[in-house]
Amino acid sequence: MKRDNQLFSGFVGAALMVVVVIAGLWTASPVSASSNAFGDKIFNPGQLKPIDSELKVAVGQIAPDFTLPSLGGTNVSLSLFKGKKNVMLTFIPAAWTPVCSDQWPGYNIAKELFDRYDTEVIGISVDNRPTLHAWTQEMGELWFNVLSDFWPHGQVSHTYGVLRSDGTAERAIFIIDKKGVIRFIHVEDINVRPDLGLLIRELQKLSD
Repeated sequence: MKRDNQLFSGFVGAALMVVVVIAGLWTASPVSASSNAFGDKIFNPGQLKPIDSELKVAVGQIAPDFTLPSLGGTNVSLSLFKGKKNVMLTFIPAAWTPVCSDQWPGYNIAKELFDRYDTEVIGISVDNRPTLHAWTQEMGELWFNVLSDFWPHGQVSHTYGVLRSDGTAERAIFIIDKKGVIRFIHVEDINVRPDLGLLIRELQKLSD
């Protein structure tokens, strides 16, 4: 039995490595199939200032609770997952832009890993719900909740300190454990996709 368990653990570990390698290749790719599929519907804002905000929270703090409307028609609160799931908040700047249109579909690749580490992914954008609905329909099915931080405009983004001066949000990740404590923060250059492999490694730490 012990040998069987070791073999199973080795198999799972190898499978996870394959997914992480695929994720790394996805991150390194300059243009993904997702954004190409949009044709001329994507708005390219050009090179933007990498970071244009100042964080208002820190690792080790309790994550500020919030309630936002989801594309599913219900309100979703961060506190719903306390004691039940780890949470990864993924803030993006705007719908219908190249990097954002690659980033979120990429999380479909890693769904099994998010499940393995008992992590709920929550996507947040300052766009209104009709815009987010049209955009996500064009991208294809996303398995995680997508929330609109449109009104009061960018309130949650502002609370976390990732609202940019132009009213969009930073490309930011917050990993929150089951106790509601922020365990990892990453504000990426807005022009670059966050490294999916890095996020998976941070999630793995929650189970160590």
